[in-house]
Amino acid sequence: MIDIHTHLLPGVDDGSPSFDVSLAVLERFAEQGVSTLVCTPHLNAAQASQAPVVRHQELFAELQQRAPSGMTLQLGWEIMLDSPNVDLTAPELSLGHSRAVLVEFTRGGLPRGASAELRRIARAGRTPVLAHPERYFGCTLEAVREWRKLGVVIQTDASVLMGRGVPSELARDMLAEGLIDILASDNHGDSRSLASARDWLLERGGEEQAVLLTFANADSVLSDEDPLPVPPLRSGLMDRVKRIFGR
Repeated sequence: MIDIHTHLLPGVDDGSPSFDVSLAVLERFAEQGVSTLVCTPHLNAAQASQAPVVRHQELFAELQQRAPSGMTLQLGWEIMLDSPNVDLTAPELSLGHSRAVLVEFTRGGLPRGASAELRRIARAGRTPVLAHPERYFGCTLEAVREWRKLGVVIQTDASVLMGRGVPSELARDMLAEGLIDILASDNHGDSRSLASARDWLLERGGEEQAVLLTFANADSVLSDEDPLPVPPLRSGLMDRVKRIFGR
């Protein structure tokens, strides 16, 4: 598996507070089958030109040196689009050494011009990977369809698929429509993982979806290739019953 969205660079944001916590998560991920992981600390677009690149590279080098054998680490950011028209083309703002940039909006609601901003990033030669759209108040399936037509890659948080509430329902509806390109853990030094979503998909007969969502499409994006289409995976009768009765 490949996890392109984690907050395991220690002590830099609201994610992992220490190397010990990060390394424990990395060991668990390695046991579960994660071969490549991207550290994506938070960054506001308005502060992109003052991003602490050197400090993060130093921390990353130490984490990489202490990571489990056989696991590849890469460095990137999760960029909050808090200000429009910011130049995000600097190589150090990308996911690893790719053209992809992981971006997000606030949970409070999609800003006016959200689609235009994503289009602008794509036209600047970057591949916008939109983190957890299921979280954003006002997000709809129609909006997700529009963004994907603009060249936006849709990344959903793995744990949301198995949750309850509006974000989880939207995520499962997106899965049923084939609108999710990549799953990621968004781990903050906690128990979240890709493995739980992979197993959830396999239990529902989603072998092809599991491969595409937890490995192949992330590999493609990090290699500057287009993600492959993910076949729709619709919930069965028992899933709907469990959702209704909360069991």
